Amino acid sequence: MLFFFNIFLFFFLGIFAVIMTSELLEIHPLELKFTFELKKQSSCLIQLTNKTNQYVAFKVKTTSPKKYCVRPNTGIVKPKSTYDFTVTMQAQRVAPPDLICKDKFLIQSTVIPFGTAEENITSDIFSKESGKHIEEKKLKVYLSPPNSPVLTAINGDLKQDIGHETSSPRDKARDGVENIPPSQKVAEDFMGFETAKDAATMGTQRFKTSRDETEELTTASDLQSSVAKDVQQLKSSKADDFENLKSKISFMDSKLKEAEVTIMKLTQERSMVARETDKLQSELELSKTKSNAIRITQVGFPLLYVCMVAVVGLVIGYLSNL
Repeated sequence: MLFFFNIFLFFFLGIFAVIMTSELLEIHPLELKFTFELKKQSSCLIQLTNKTNQYVAFKVKTTSPKKYCVRPNTGIVKPKSTYDFTVTMQAQRVAPPDLICKDKFLIQSTVIPFGTAEENITSDIFSKESGKHIEEKKLKVYLSPPNSPVLTAINGDLKQDIGHETSSPRDKARDGVENIPPSQKVAEDFMGFETAKDAATMGTQRFKTSRDETEELTTASDLQSSVAKDVQQLKSSKADDFENLKSKISFMDSKLKEAEVTIMKLTQERSMVARETDKLQSELELSKTKSNAIRITQVGFPLLYVCMVAVVGLVIGYLSNL
């Protein structure tokens, strides 16, 4: 008895020492940061570090349980070790204004005895009414937008819009000599050359357009054929999956029938054992009653013998008085 009392006292002294010296769990990070994208999930990893020599149990709570998924939400952190859990924000259809999130998380921790299983960790362990020390830490949630797209170079150079400068009929060259406009004939020849050049350019563009259309048609036909192949493969895979599922279901049905037969046999055997047990108990009670009756007959004296002794005693007494 004294040994168990010493163990109990040592356990509570250890708990008191842990409470007075340092915190139970060190949490990293102290903020939950999620990359927010519409209709996409986002996860965050939290690490708990136990720097004490005690076993510490923890439980994670949130103000929006339907919005987040915590795996696992309870656990045990061994002495001088770490424990990780993941918080996943479900896909949201509407973004909060200015990406400001008011959700909060609460991590409760307390010291537990050695040998406690994770299945035995319940909400009662973290109840403050029990008088135990419950350490609580709150974590805020922050949302950040996805990375903004970076400008990429096109053909090795970035395309930028440059302001157009107005030019006068006479532009000055770099050496300061003015450019004199050509004569009327030269200008007409130049205009004709530009017209021919434009016509050639238009023809080239038409040829390129027709070639692009042909390539688009070829690409469309190839895409259609690839889609048809994908559909056929999908149908065949679905058929194979259906057959596999059907075979698995039939196998499970056979196993279920075997289990039902085994359960029936066990039930019958149990009933037979119960009947035999009742029979043995009744026989045992009957034998007990018989043994008690035999004892009573062996220990007591017959009534006739007692009466005769009494009569003889009275006669002897009467004769002695005479």
